[in-house]
Amino acid sequence: MNEYHYNAETSARLDKWLTQESGLTRSSVQDWIKREYILVNGEPSKQNYKLAAGDVITVEEPQKEELEVTAENLHLDVVYEDSDVIVVNKPRGMVVHPAPGHPNGTLVNGLLYHCTDLSGINGVIRPGIVHRIDKDTSGLIMAAKNDTAHESLVSQLKDKKTLRRYEAIVQGVIPHDKGTVDAPIGRDPDDRQKMTVTEKNARDAVTHFTVLDRFERHTHVACELETGRTHQIRVHMRYIEFPIVGDPKYGSRKKNTFPIEGQALHAAVLGFTHPSTGEFMEFQAPVPEDFQACLSYASSLGR
Repeated sequence: MNEYHYNAETSARLDKWLTQESGLTRSSVQDWIKREYILVNGEPSKQNYKLAAGDVITVEEPQKEELEVTAENLHLDVVYEDSDVIVVNKPRGMVVHPAPGHPNGTLVNGLLYHCTDLSGINGVIRPGIVHRIDKDTSGLIMAAKNDTAHESLVSQLKDKKTLRRYEAIVQGVIPHDKGTVDAPIGRDPDDRQKMTVTEKNARDAVTHFTVLDRFERHTHVACELETGRTHQIRVHMRYIEFPIVGDPKYGSRKKNTFPIEGQALHAAVLGFTHPSTGEFMEFQAPVPEDFQACLSYASSLGR
């Protein structure tokens, strides 16, 4: 770990100053800031943070792990494919891309077997990947098959021009038919593996929800993302005290009795403007059998 002290009287942007002081490339500095390997006064920060006299910057270089990504026939459920984009209905339990602990069996492994023309913007570990959904969330995810398409899809996500609608089963009965959760999300200071609603080192996050059905103890909802923060729907539903059924991170501490492994959350609708034709395309994926079984179970508990 390296430590740097900022003692100038005038402020400076974190990523620019550290690039000059450390000899690292600016892209590496920006990436490590996002991944929280670079801290200011022991806390995560943003790359445009303005340094002040007395600030202490610590840099912990991530260990390089060689991951060999192999093509695997995972029998992907391909909903749509052309020369620019591929849309897959990801099963619950599948990780999106290889990482330590998950070197194979991921969506990327399956995509590499299915097609060889994925964009290279994210390197060999995440070819074509423009967004992610959690391991134990099922449903629709898109990947880019060339760099031009990749840039277009990422831009649409950034500009909030995509449609991403999820279905979830939550604990408790939501009394109102619709609502919006507008609450910033950042890393949980007490548990680095979790996110939380916070004002500190957070990013804006907005989730719209609509009640689809009510049971005696639970609610079936549709959640539409305006932003796309890590674990956003899971964090927001916990924040308003209606956590998602089966959620191991943000759900109830009581034993899960629902017939599902992981959270009852499914990416049901995905829409975006096609990178080449300019046509808005919308895709739907029905909830999987385990989600449907959870609806039946919630209904059996009463309405």
